[in-house]
Amino acid sequence: MRGSNLFRTVFFMPNLIGGVVLGYIWSMIFDGILRNYATYLTANATYGFWGLVILVAWQQIGYMMIIYIAGLQAVPGDMLEAAEIDGASKWQLQTLFRVIIPNVMPSITTCTFLTLTNSFKLFDQNLALTGGLPSVIQNGAKFNQTELLALNIYSTYNINKNWHGVAQAKAVIFFILVAVLAIAQQTATRRKEVQQ
Repeated sequence: MRGSNLFRTVFFMPNLIGGVVLGYIWSMIFDGILRNYATYLTANATYGFWGLVILVAWQQIGYMMIIYIAGLQAVPGDMLEAAEIDGASKWQLQTLFRVIIPNVMPSITTCTFLTLTNSFKLFDQNLALTGGLPSVIQNGAKFNQTELLALNIYSTYNINKNWHGVAQAKAVIFFILVAVLAIAQQTATRRKEVQQ
């Protein structure tokens, strides 16, 4: 298709922009929109949460799309022709579930792994977009409502020198949690891949 390389470049571009820059850009966009409703992004934890979801989705979708396109282009044409000869049309679910998806499983495995690990490692976007705000005080302690785990570890480390050990313990537990989830996800999805 003419222009496909240009479109791929445009869709991939947000992935090249740094998280801090994206956070500040999207913060201005969201605050500009929410100003019409007499509020702002960090006024409500729901706004902050959905702001993070939109920012990360916008940043990652183009990258994942390129991986899926590569997977779809790698589906052998002779398999699709054989399925068509056996009576399956392009629009039937049999072709999708028995030919296309099994051949695209390596792309699904890669995208799921990247999405899972990137969502846990989310730090700079969180810091720039909301900074963990809004805060609430419960039982004399301050809690940031949109603070994700990586930002929480950073904040704990910067409270004072007495909290460095707590932050390091959180970081070790965080590492173990991400490693276990990533290994479990890889094991579960690799079983479904077609061996060629």
